[in-house]
Amino acid sequence: MQVKLVPTSEQALALAETLDTANIAANLVSGVAFEKKVFSRAGLQKLLYRQIKAQGLSAQPALHVIRKVADAYTTLHAQVDAGLLGPESSQPSRKLGRSRPRS
Repeated sequence: MQVKLVPTSEQALALAETLDTANIAANLVSGVAFEKKVFSRAGLQKLLYRQIKAQGLSAQPALHVIRKVADAYTTLHAQVDAGLLGPESSQPSRKLGRSRPRS
């Protein structure tokens, strides 16, 4: 048996606004992570949690955004380290750096 949830127009609008805010926050977290070379959940949370909450996300979505960005960088770094994105001279490898800090 499947249950289909059908939000009201007000609920759908609120959900869309929350997703837009979360996407903006994820872009912010990713940019700061790359700029400061801080990729761990704890490091990013320490740097950005209050700022993300101030943008309008509650605690759980704010932490979820930080976790998703940290996990994405972990995956990307693993791919670079495994040579899956090309040799050290390739653009992705140079941008991230093979000798990146693991903070």
